[in-house]
Amino acid sequence: MGTENHPFKIFTGRATRYLSEKICDSLDVELGKSSCPVFSDGEFEPCYEETSGGAHVFIVQSTPPPAENLLELLLMVDAAKRASAAHVVAVIPYFGYARQDRKDKPRVSIGAKLMANLLSGSGVDRVITMDLHADQIQGFFDVPVDHLYASALFIPYISKMKLPNLIIASPDVGGTKRANTYARMLQTEMVICHKTRAKANEVNNMTVIGDVR
Repeated sequence: MGTENHPFKIFTGRATRYLSEKICDSLDVELGKSSCPVFSDGEFEPCYEETSGGAHVFIVQSTPPPAENLLELLLMVDAAKRASAAHVVAVIPYFGYARQDRKDKPRVSIGAKLMANLLSGSGVDRVITMDLHADQIQGFFDVPVDHLYASALFIPYISKMKLPNLIIASPDVGGTKRANTYARMLQTEMVICHKTRAKANEVNNMTVIGDVR
């Protein structure tokens, strides 16, 4: 988490302030001072209110829509690099646009790859994120990615509930691997929901594969 020569500092974007404060409380450190003034036309300018030169800088910011969340993170990374930070790590609890992880029809963008390119281009040295929509998104980056799993917290919690007839369900085929991990560690069965869509984000039909009786 830093050395005597390279201390670490944690800053936050506007989308993730509450979580950032909780992280700093757990580490018993002060949240870095920053601001984000907004101009009359809606343009905003993230600013660091303390020096970060020579420090390991962690910027906590989720990137769900609206796109301003991603843009704010990119501007904060760029500002930290220009302020001579030794190392800049983007901590992205929710990685936006991760559903666009492949070209599954003609004339569409691979949005997750574009997000990775933008982050790499901003100068970030490392990315920490959680429960990506698809594991292969890690390979979209040209910088190291630490992919954390919430199962480290959820599985002990679910186990303590001692639920009878517990079963783990995946809402779609893409979540099968993750659901299987939960089912294996909780020593229970798993079912999969197979969905067909008439158009994006609208389920036309759903079938449960497995027995939930």
